[in-house]
Amino acid sequence: MRKRDLVSINDLSRDDVLEIFYIARDLKSRLGKGDRPRLLDGRILAMIFEKPSLRTRVTFEVGIHQLGGHAVTLTQAEIGLGKRESVRDVAKNLERWVNLVAIRTFEQDIVAEMARHAAIPVINALTDNEHPCQALADLFTLTEHFPSIHGLTLAYIGDGNNICSSLMLLCPLLGVNISVASPPNYAPPPEIIAQAQRNANLSGARVTVLEDPYVAVRDANAIYTDVWASMG
Repeated sequence: MRKRDLVSINDLSRDDVLEIFYIARDLKSRLGKGDRPRLLDGRILAMIFEKPSLRTRVTFEVGIHQLGGHAVTLTQAEIGLGKRESVRDVAKNLERWVNLVAIRTFEQDIVAEMARHAAIPVINALTDNEHPCQALADLFTLTEHFPSIHGLTLAYIGDGNNICSSLMLLCPLLGVNISVASPPNYAPPPEIIAQAQRNANLSGARVTVLEDPYVAVRDANAIYTDVWASMG
């Protein structure tokens, strides 16, 4: 498996995302017909979970199983990432035993450091900064409901959290307008807004950040909401 990481949506080009969607659509269709495409036959995925998970853990485990591979789940109790063992040491050990790593943790820098030291692909399964797999799944869902998503408008209502950041980076990459409504002092990070705008300049999409949810949803084709109190 060639070394290719997914630390941030910024690691993907528009063509990368479209290829991911094409493969996902094909695999979903084949699995629905009872076909078992063993694209990851014999591959081992190490999943590091410093944060508890229901959806991310189950879907990663089921997904690699459906493709012929296996998953090994490691919690903070087994690793003590950055405490009992350094991120570099964990990366260097895992690259000798498994084929890829998915990590769900707190700091974005931990995933970036893991990717920097590991010779195998590293996937961000959630950090405080981003949740790229979630955003990819959400935009893929839109492709299943609209003939084309280019030019659509997605309204996001909630605080500028990790999911919001990944959506803001991904939507304009695909030509999807995004309108984010957050209360005062809970807007997305300025660096995310700036990068989202750069992506929009390339595709012609619009990125709007405001406080009024009524304005945000006015011309939306889809509305995305999130809870005010995060999990836990």
